[in-house]
Amino acid sequence: MLSAQTIATVKSTVPLLESAGVAITDHFYQRMFRLNPELKNIFNMANQANGRQQFALFNAIAAYAKNIDNLGALSEVVERVAHKHTSFFIQPEHYDIVGHHLIETLRELAPEAFTPDVEQAWVEAYDALAKIFINREGDLYSQSETAQGGWLGPRQFRVLSKTPESALVTSFVLTPVDGQPVIDYKPGQYLGVKVHPAHCDYVEMRQYSLSDKPNGVTYRISVKREQGEVNGLVSNHLHESVEQGDVIDILPPAGDFFQQNQHLPTVLISAGVGLTPMMSMLEATVESHPTTEIHFLHACENPAQHSFIKRVAELEKNTPQLSTHTWYASQAQEADSVSTGLMSLASLGDALPISSGNFYICGPTGFMAFIKKQLLELGVKDAQIHYEVFGPHSDL
Repeated sequence: MLSAQTIATVKSTVPLLESAGVAITDHFYQRMFRLNPELKNIFNMANQANGRQQFALFNAIAAYAKNIDNLGALSEVVERVAHKHTSFFIQPEHYDIVGHHLIETLRELAPEAFTPDVEQAWVEAYDALAKIFINREGDLYSQSETAQGGWLGPRQFRVLSKTPESALVTSFVLTPVDGQPVIDYKPGQYLGVKVHPAHCDYVEMRQYSLSDKPNGVTYRISVKREQGEVNGLVSNHLHESVEQGDVIDILPPAGDFFQQNQHLPTVLISAGVGLTPMMSMLEATVESHPTTEIHFLHACENPAQHSFIKRVAELEKNTPQLSTHTWYASQAQEADSVSTGLMSLASLGDALPISSGNFYICGPTGFMAFIKKQLLELGVKDAQIHYEVFGPHSDL
């Protein structure tokens, strides 16, 4: 347990952190990758280039300093980050490296304020936080390893099939090379994917949502081809270079965004490739709870970019409790369940289970914030709203 003096000292540095902003994390990452370039095999360098990782880390550091005397307020953050870390196979020794560079960054950026007492307080505070993550991640690793079909670390999977779902999204069905079962997952979770594109100096790791119901034998991920050499590095490699029969390394399912209480009315709201975890939830609910009220609401640019359109229509035809509505930004012919323009939940009238349902959102951050605002205005309680951010987390 941290002493009262350590807590007070760390909290006193909050103004310093806030005034420095992401300069702290910019310096930290530059320092760490210069002196420990092997960590580029773990970190998503695309998120370094676009600044999302630096912003997320700064928010995490500031939140920890502010709540160091009330760590219960950070429980959701710890759970989310711990799951993400297991999909990168983060180990205790990685925390030692990160802690060293964090302390050195604070010393180098604020030498006058970072006195020996402040340094000692931050060393103790970081060690306490690292233990929280290491312990939770250890639990998650143990659960994945000991469960039926589970494993620890990267496991080789063969691409059983590769199927285009729309103009931008392709599905990959993966089966383990060892022929053994695979661990089940909670609909909404993701897989860690580890590849080494031929032209890259480092291994690249990404997370892709599982897009089908669990079956104990195979996994399916559905990947959007992103634009650009940085953001699209891995997705383009999968689309262009990985073929049926190829072998890639996969980390066990992870993620704190998953479907809860399948017997309750469920509203699945997505935009673009954000429908991938929703497909997992939809398929699983239809199979195990076919009488559950489900609303599948999706927005995308045009019909050519609408993934799983035939499968969702098939499910709707055979599932009386399932209703769908789609919003296209352009090139759409409006119908009873198709609209043009931005998603408007008010247009659905009283059809949504405002007081009794669970609402799941996935898509670009701006879209999710837009939808959450609508839901709150309709009377949906914040506790009923669940969302997933692809990449480093950000609040809506």
